Amino acid sequence: MKLYSYWRSTTSYRVRAALHLKGLTFDTVLVDLLGGAQRTPDYAGMNPGMGVPTLVLDNGTTLTQSLAIIDYLDAIASPRLLPDNPLDRARVMAAAHAVALDIHPVNNLRVVQHLQAAHGASADDAKAWMQHWIVNGFTAVEAMVSNDTRFAFGDTPDLADICIVSQAYNAHRWGLDMSPFPRLARIEAACLDHPAIAAAHPDNQPDAQ
Repeated sequence: MKLYSYWRSTTSYRVRAALHLKGLTFDTVLVDLLGGAQRTPDYAGMNPGMGVPTLVLDNGTTLTQSLAIIDYLDAIASPRLLPDNPLDRARVMAAAHAVALDIHPVNNLRVVQHLQAAHGASADDAKAWMQHWIVNGFTAVEAMVSNDTRFAFGDTPDLADICIVSQAYNAHRWGLDMSPFPRLARIEAACLDHPAIAAAHPDNQPDAQ
């Protein structure tokens, strides 16, 4: 498999973590988002959304969107990142979606670039925007996760955990104080202590700057 990835992309971080947790072998293809590599005709032909990650299977099949890629990986390899029990599964998905669908869409590179280019947002404006939406989302997620388990809902990482740890990286990048979110800080620490997730961390990628 080939994973088209950018080191600081939280969505790429999620998929890298899932691949490492499942012990799946993959090659990383670097996509320079700041340089606009995602908008080249070749890449756009492979991923019409012009984002990362993109996973190309050994047979040439192309998958996009991090949650869809992880759902595929969960169907083909263990350990599972979503529980079998329907209620437990719904709780994990709700926390994961609160990050991936509520925070991330308004909290990524293309949004900041548009705010700056189209609306004249300053660096301080961009930082305030990013912090606002992370705090808004993390307040909800903090109340959703368990308070008496190592990870979000148990003693092993699941989909919620890899969404939380990747967004926590973004929170630190934008100077957010994590002290109001002790459960999420606990989850982040547990994730970073896990070798598979640590291997997926942006700072450990070949294109890290």
